[in-house]
Amino acid sequence: MKPTLSILIGLIFTFSISAKVVRLSEPVTQNAETETFGVALDKSLPKLSMQDLTIESSSHLAKPFQVEARIAKVCQKKGCFFIAQQDQHILRVSFRDYGFFIPTDSSGKTVTLAGELVQKEISPEQAAHFKADLNSESDLVKPGAVYEIVADSVTIPRS
Repeated sequence: MKPTLSILIGLIFTFSISAKVVRLSEPVTQNAETETFGVALDKSLPKLSMQDLTIESSSHLAKPFQVEARIAKVCQKKGCFFIAQQDQHILRVSFRDYGFFIPTDSSGKTVTLAGELVQKEISPEQAAHFKADLNSESDLVKPGAVYEIVADSVTIPRS
């Protein structure tokens, strides 16, 4: 009976650690409804949709914009990237110069972000690394030539 109890305690300890929220950056602005990470959101930037960014990608490269999207998944190790989704349109979002992170419990929230679109080549090793950081078996990040958002600002609702 002792080995069973030890295993049970170990599992409880493991789940309590994995459920911990990681917050490696403090918000630059906040109010009762939202927190903004990175820099203050530039609301004067043109508003695009995820559809615009995924269908007309090449015409939006390296041009600042803002977009609203749902966080489908966030890196569970540091909050150093997330997968943005709007309907079937999906893009990986990283943060300018690895300069800030978002809370690891941000999945499912609809955020507004400001940034620019870039084109990258993702190796199979990088794709596997991102998949592991997302704690996901899904194919949200695939190797090959991809478009991604490099964000300067992410505004996240508190609830």
